[in-house]
Amino acid sequence: MRFHILGLPHTVSSREYGACAYTQKVVKFGKMMLARGHTVIHYGHEESDLECTEHVTVLSSAQWAHVYGTHNWRRAFFKFNTSDDAYQTFFGNAIREIGLRKLKNDFILPFWGSGVRPVCDAHPDLICVEPGIGYAEGHWARWKIFESYSIYHGVHGKNAIGTCTAPWYDAVIPNYFDPEDFEFCPNEKEDYFLFLGRVYSGKGIEVAVQMTKELGVRLIVAGQGTLKECGIHPVPAHVTEFGYADAAARKRLMSRARCAIVATQFHEPFGGVQVECLLSGTPTISTDWGAFPENNIHGVTGFRCRSFDQFCWAGANIHLIKPEVCRAYALANFTLERVAPMYEEFFQMVLDVHTGKGWYQRHPERQGLGWLERYSPGHELMMGGGVGAVALPCAPADEEKTTTEAS
Repeated sequence: MRFHILGLPHTVSSREYGACAYTQKVVKFGKMMLARGHTVIHYGHEESDLECTEHVTVLSSAQWAHVYGTHNWRRAFFKFNTSDDAYQTFFGNAIREIGLRKLKNDFILPFWGSGVRPVCDAHPDLICVEPGIGYAEGHWARWKIFESYSIYHGVHGKNAIGTCTAPWYDAVIPNYFDPEDFEFCPNEKEDYFLFLGRVYSGKGIEVAVQMTKELGVRLIVAGQGTLKECGIHPVPAHVTEFGYADAAARKRLMSRARCAIVATQFHEPFGGVQVECLLSGTPTISTDWGAFPENNIHGVTGFRCRSFDQFCWAGANIHLIKPEVCRAYALANFTLERVAPMYEEFFQMVLDVHTGKGWYQRHPERQGLGWLERYSPGHELMMGGGVGAVALPCAPADEEKTTTEAS
């Protein structure tokens, strides 16, 4: 398969921009699909650094700096406007360069959704797939992939209940991660809880500060923004503001923390940091909505809470959650190797519509339906429709709930 993947005009497709989940999806997609033998052509900033078949510069460093050069994105949230010169330059150059390279039945993937739609609209002969919808508005492509069932159902809304109109080709594929970006050191945990993400009310920073104060636990806050901007001033004595954490700092902070607090107030479409912490062997304490009921197995990989009392109990009992179980669960469900076949299955379904009998196209060589399987600690399930079995470690029976909360 051949993919034209579009970077984000206001960032650089590299691991340096770890604060932008959509940028990281671009970077990781290149590595994931190139390893499977597919052709991946990336269009983006001159300094992009990712694995792909070909990188095509459509925005120079000078052009980018002219628009965003004075903005400190490590300190504050990203600045962007689809009408600014950086976006318009990106659009024009990407449209031209794709025209020089495209072939019949190629895919074009707008990871930034409608933010790069003009490029997709200029090439209606390509197969446009929105490859990871984690945004509330602006979805338009015929072919859509959502990051969780939570946002899938949210987008379709209450009118989809009982109307027999569910689209066959709107799929759910979780976000994907490179295990090399994380480290597992369960015997080197340090005495702190971690809040990692944008520092603002929507991500639940107040909950994290108040809960750790109540428990007398040190809290490290890392990410764009400051506590003062959230109305938390002066900084409480038990809190350390780390600031923006680059890839190396994120790896260390996540792996050494006793737990991570992800008390997101909105319906989180995925909440990547929660899974990143699990890959680091760090339990998570989250809210009980959005994608968390799908990805945070209550009592196994962490706890989900709805009141201050519950958050405090979870923090005081986080030792009941086993780091090795968190790590094993995340490795079995969210790695590049695991998620790549999900994408391949979906893309083949779409190709069947364009090149075969569509919904009725048969594949006699099929080995199973492993693309929808999820693996829960303590449950031995067949991986990849019969390729092999995965048995994940269990916590002691008196400390673990084994209810499977697979999607």
